[in-house]
Amino acid sequence: MMRLWQQLLKQNDKIVAQITTDMKQIDIEKIEKIHFIGIGGIGMSALARHFLREKKGVSGSDRTLTEITKALASEGVQIFSEQTAENIATDIGLVVYTEAMKDDHEEMKAAKKLKVPMVNYFEALGLAMNPYYLIAVAGTHGKTTTTAMLTDIFEAQEKDPTAIIGSLRAKTHSNYRAGKSKYAIVEACEYKRDFLHLKPDILVITNVELEHVDYYTDLADVQSAFKTLVSQVNDGGVVVADTTDPNTMPILEGAEVRVVNYQEYLDLTFPLKQPGIHNRLNAAAAIAAAKQEKIEVDSSKGSLGNFTGTWRRFEYKGEINGAQVYDEYAHHPTEILASLQGVRELYPDKIVRLVFQPHTFSRTAALFDAFAKAVGQADDVYILPVYSAREENTSGVSSRELAVKALEVNVNVQYVASLEEVEAHLRQTLSDTDVLVVMGAGNVTQLADSLTK
Repeated sequence: MMRLWQQLLKQNDKIVAQITTDMKQIDIEKIEKIHFIGIGGIGMSALARHFLREKKGVSGSDRTLTEITKALASEGVQIFSEQTAENIATDIGLVVYTEAMKDDHEEMKAAKKLKVPMVNYFEALGLAMNPYYLIAVAGTHGKTTTTAMLTDIFEAQEKDPTAIIGSLRAKTHSNYRAGKSKYAIVEACEYKRDFLHLKPDILVITNVELEHVDYYTDLADVQSAFKTLVSQVNDGGVVVADTTDPNTMPILEGAEVRVVNYQEYLDLTFPLKQPGIHNRLNAAAAIAAAKQEKIEVDSSKGSLGNFTGTWRRFEYKGEINGAQVYDEYAHHPTEILASLQGVRELYPDKIVRLVFQPHTFSRTAALFDAFAKAVGQADDVYILPVYSAREENTSGVSSRELAVKALEVNVNVQYVASLEEVEAHLRQTLSDTDVLVVMGAGNVTQLADSLTK
């Protein structure tokens, strides 16, 4: 039943995407005012900043006011803290909404009544970025870091790119860079085939694995989406990928544009500030992409020598009781293993303590055994309840069960019922012999902030 539901969902998404492409024909240059529903999201806020830079009137709503929405307000965006029909003024020319919004949302119903064109974030991203010489970074893992690395490289070489990144750059504390050149660098998300709204000139594929299991049925399904994206690369364009990876090879078969193997640019001795082989692979992909625009390898390495990462990607938060604390967004077994390997590289003599919050029930259930093996690689593990995000728990999976399974790998694993409970325990037990990694894509980030502030 779930597979049939997923297939119907994808068919519907394809129909909607086709309608959007063929019938809406939105001329973004002629639109003077844009409203964002859910403007506080990372992607949404970056796109809002872009349209603001384009001298358009920008407004937006979000149920939660954050540092991001406060910053947008200070930059000139009209922010509404309540999502009501009255937010949709008659002079709004386009409404952009997050995919989490339902059709009966008050603002969406008001826009329909006023016949205001509506697009989701990814459609709007395509409208804004496709006119540029577009460098899109896709992949199951590492796309945020690679996008930020490419932005640093192009910035240092005075290529002056426009960039939309799926996190905040550590050096600028922003997810958006306003450039004046022909170049745009954007992160391309595969969820629901959303990246198919993009028409890249250079496409970077970091890697491909089964992910977003609430939408994709299997690895072949994921690969089909990436293969379609490869077919959308503009004539004369380039695909940068690991051509030796078995998961990526089927995607590249029959590609009508040039393919570059980023493994040829991998330097295992390159002294990045961000540890781990996964970050060196990200750097290799960024360097290979930059080389296509005649940026020499040594110049790219010089730019990346000071790369300090992005928000929540192995972000150093501070210390408590002498223990170093990091916030890590990893929420897939491969990402967990890579992150823990990086911690071991940086702190070979420390006890690695991990607080892990699984993200979505479907992902936890589908990759259950792999999660147990991955988290078990830490020395001391605390597993929090699953962060449900957009889902209901139809599988019955639980973090308590995951903790029991992980005990087969590591006896120092325990289930903890709340952030408050694990915080109280850590405050009493952390010492200067420890390094703590707070990991997950949900609200577990609050723990890292609370412990270090």
